[in-house]
Amino acid sequence: MQLYNTLSAEERAQLIDEAGKQRLTLSFYAYANLSDPKKFRDELFIAWNALDALGRIYVAHEGINAQMSIPADHLEEFRDTLEAYDFMKGIRLNVAVEQDDHSFLKLTIKVRHKIVADGLNDETFDVTNKGIHLKAQEFNNLLEDPNTIVVDFRNHYESEVGHFEGAITPDVETFRESLPIINEQLQDFKEDKNLLMYCTGGIRCEKASAYFKHQGFKNVFQLEGGIIEYARQTKEENIESKFIGKNFVFDHRLGERITDDIVSQCHQCGKPCDNHTNCANDACHLLFIQCDDCKDAMENCCSTECLETTHLPENEQIKLRKGLQVGNKVFRKGKSDSLTFKNSGDLPKKPLAKAETKNIRQKIAIKKTLIGKAEHYYTKSKIAQFLIEKELSVGDKVLISGPTTGEQEVTITEIFVNGNSCESAKIGDQITFELPFRIRLSDKLYKILG
Repeated sequence: MQLYNTLSAEERAQLIDEAGKQRLTLSFYAYANLSDPKKFRDELFIAWNALDALGRIYVAHEGINAQMSIPADHLEEFRDTLEAYDFMKGIRLNVAVEQDDHSFLKLTIKVRHKIVADGLNDETFDVTNKGIHLKAQEFNNLLEDPNTIVVDFRNHYESEVGHFEGAITPDVETFRESLPIINEQLQDFKEDKNLLMYCTGGIRCEKASAYFKHQGFKNVFQLEGGIIEYARQTKEENIESKFIGKNFVFDHRLGERITDDIVSQCHQCGKPCDNHTNCANDACHLLFIQCDDCKDAMENCCSTECLETTHLPENEQIKLRKGLQVGNKVFRKGKSDSLTFKNSGDLPKKPLAKAETKNIRQKIAIKKTLIGKAEHYYTKSKIAQFLIEKELSVGDKVLISGPTTGEQEVTITEIFVNGNSCESAKIGDQITFELPFRIRLSDKLYKILG
């Protein structure tokens, strides 16, 4: 039996679109004592692969940490696969605020030393002696207490685009870095202050709260279910959100909006912006914040050097990358001398702007059909080339979608087939038309129906 993916991300995306079924993006975690993580991993892969469940999952002797995409009509069957294990009975599933059918396109389950790299020796303290869990309204109430110190246990690229008002946001790239820094900063407040902590889904705070109680902090609290669950509760119960901006997520969306506040800047021009992107240069892939204007001007690159590299023939790019630990193997997190307006660790006190509110669920619900695949983009003339699998005509509205490109809607005003202008294209035609933004080989062309 094959315990690995047999389809590419592009093939999986096409199958998802053809199926036309809603998928749910969710996350969960559970600490446990697993004697055989590999056996556990194999059992999960078999069960979840049968349900068309996708995602990025880590298992270890200490438990499981999962971010996943599940077909909505298989949700109860998926719950049953969790309930088969005593330590996951009744487990809370943190369902994303914004849904995207393409949030994950592979099922990856890896056995790790730990489900979160915390750098701690768990045998030196009681990991079950955790802080008090708070629901959204309880968390808000404690935020108002002048004796409360609130700490963000996420990394700089996460807190930069969204955080709780007044939170300490460490300038760190990993969770393990934040623990000693915060412990040192708060040495004088162990007895008389409320230590209130939060993270994305709660898993980092599960360990951090036990660690800080072991360090002598008397009043330790944590946000139950993290920002994801907080956002759900504030919406359902009409509670004021004290979290402002976006919640960074670790799938291709790179963020889901909690409030319309923009609290960060484009790293290249300084304009208010909170859209993360990855540098298009395959030898870089730097994660950084880039506005639409800079995305167009820099063609999704973080620097002029990377831009020039992407214009080289592919064989020359490969030569330049030879022997290097290239970007697609290194998650580089937004720190570069070429980023003029990077404010890591120095976040603005007030929102810089308001975002245009969009009904994401309505956008995902748009009826569309796959009609073509990207083949090339001519950067100088701004011409896109697609291979057509279904008919396309002038006047049609289309959606161009891809992990880096995002989702871009355009209306076709002119089509060229084999260099000749025409009113429509048929199956098998190689077409070109003008596009103001760059496309990539992973992009798909959809016709919007209705």
